[in-house]
Amino acid sequence: MAPSQRQRQLFYLKKDQKKNNGRKVSKPEESMDFGLVYPGGDTAFKLLLSARFCSAIWSHITDCDETFNYWEPSHYLLYGTGQQTWEYSPDYALRSYTYLLLHVVPAKIYCSLLEPNPVLVFYFIRCLLSVGCAVSEVYFYKNVCREFGVHIARLTLAFLIFSSGMYISSAAFLPSSFSMYLSTVAVAAWYDRKYELAIFTTAISSLLGWPFAALLGIPIAIEMLFRRREWLQFVKWAALSGFVILAPMVWFDSVFFGKLVVAPLNIIMYNVFTSHGPDLYGTEPFTFYILNGFLNFNFVFLGALLAPFGLLLTWMVVPARPRNSYCLPYWYSLAPLYLWIAVFFFQSHKEERFLFPIYPMICLAGAITVDVIQKLYFFVRTQISPLPVTSHYLQHTAPIMVLSMIVCGLLGLSRSFALYKGYYAPLEVMMEANKLGSDGQVPSDVNINFCIGKEWHRFPSSFFFPSNNWRLQYLQSEFTGQLPQPYSDQENGTSIVQPHFNDMNKEETSRYFDVGRCHFLLDLDLGKESSLEPNYSHQPDHFTVIKSAEFLDASKSHPFFRAFYIPFLSPKYCNYGSYNLLQSTKFKLMPAASSGSKSKFPRAQ
Repeated sequence: MAPSQRQRQLFYLKKDQKKNNGRKVSKPEESMDFGLVYPGGDTAFKLLLSARFCSAIWSHITDCDETFNYWEPSHYLLYGTGQQTWEYSPDYALRSYTYLLLHVVPAKIYCSLLEPNPVLVFYFIRCLLSVGCAVSEVYFYKNVCREFGVHIARLTLAFLIFSSGMYISSAAFLPSSFSMYLSTVAVAAWYDRKYELAIFTTAISSLLGWPFAALLGIPIAIEMLFRRREWLQFVKWAALSGFVILAPMVWFDSVFFGKLVVAPLNIIMYNVFTSHGPDLYGTEPFTFYILNGFLNFNFVFLGALLAPFGLLLTWMVVPARPRNSYCLPYWYSLAPLYLWIAVFFFQSHKEERFLFPIYPMICLAGAITVDVIQKLYFFVRTQISPLPVTSHYLQHTAPIMVLSMIVCGLLGLSRSFALYKGYYAPLEVMMEANKLGSDGQVPSDVNINFCIGKEWHRFPSSFFFPSNNWRLQYLQSEFTGQLPQPYSDQENGTSIVQPHFNDMNKEETSRYFDVGRCHFLLDLDLGKESSLEPNYSHQPDHFTVIKSAEFLDASKSHPFFRAFYIPFLSPKYCNYGSYNLLQSTKFKLMPAASSGSKSKFPRAQ
């Protein structure tokens, strides 16, 4: 049985001391000489925060929903320009402006105090998200120590720090990431028997973040209602939490949309009770999450899937003392994870971000599987060669723990670096676009048409534009779905019902712009082209490449070496295209030192 965390030891020691009228009690099993080395809360927070800041700086945007449903509306709230999707049209009102305000208000204060370049505001928000994620994780780690013991906790911490899944999700501006933070706190509070906090954070996660995250709170609710029979406490805190969160949320959203709006209800109605719903945006086979989970967590994910079977096998063959009555049964403490898997694995519409809320619990379940393997190995070894009765399994299985940390950690780092090496180019190239304006090479008294065609889904947001005179324009490509459009420039633009929006993902040709009027163009050169997607980088009469970065060509790269970066081998087996920032040959940039000069650009219409 895994050693308990020291706080729990002291709790029971004090309890026994009271029963024995202060007589000295022998040390618990966990205090044996072999000891357990594990990071304290402060050290764990520093390690987690360092890893999360790496995500904020070097992680690319993995989902166009993040750009157009969260970064772009936030840019509009801060600067008055940005792209609007149909979900933010008052006709549909599926998204909440209250959720955006949680990020926009600190950014607005930052802007007011320091007047930074917009791209710095982008990274400021990402760093805020990283801090929030690290805080939730360290609280989770502390309570895993209490519930499962420090051995499982230190494995969980290692997997959290090095997994590529946490690298991707921790700094993402997405409700699913927000729900990951809050659901992690809720589960940790449940392990700590702080049910009020568990209910409140579950309510924030599901109402202000992602409504479907309420699924993770079902085991907590069942325990309170049927195991502890605290009906009044549950109803009181559920009602109070719902009112405290929902009342201001409905008020803010109704002000922004110009009508009464309950955004969580709208998104549930659309996804569950319409004939088309999310399936319009693609369906994936059952194996999608298996492959994606392995890429993001490698063997940790496989261990998480096998944890229930491992626990059952251990219970059947390994003799052990009963689990402390203060602790939840293993099967029930992991119920939120497997409930989520049971629901989402069988949905036809699958996306990587849909699993974000359970990422920390995947790390926990993977750590439990490593612990199970150690126990089984120790049991088999003692059957072959008996050891002293006082021997503890952790004394003889440390190499298994170390090996699992090293292998899973290296694979996680390898995957994260492969993502950076292969897909960071759009942010790198857009930094150059931002520099053109901040250096004065593109004056602020001219409207600049910045065009994107087939690469619209990798555009990292208008925060990379140096000023508001830069306008995003769409070129027609082979994509036949619905693209966003600019927010109305009228007052209270969030409440204006704009034409040419639909909830069927039908193409709206009104979005398309004339390529001849583009000042700059973002394009990917993989040596392919079609009538709707010409290779603009190979049109020297029309465009000049002013910045280029390597971008992975997945179709011409080895599946393993593109998924995991192996020094010396991945460069040999992977091919890269050029992610280019193009400048129209009709226009000339001014020298950086001539920021006060008049522009040679004609004004955009």
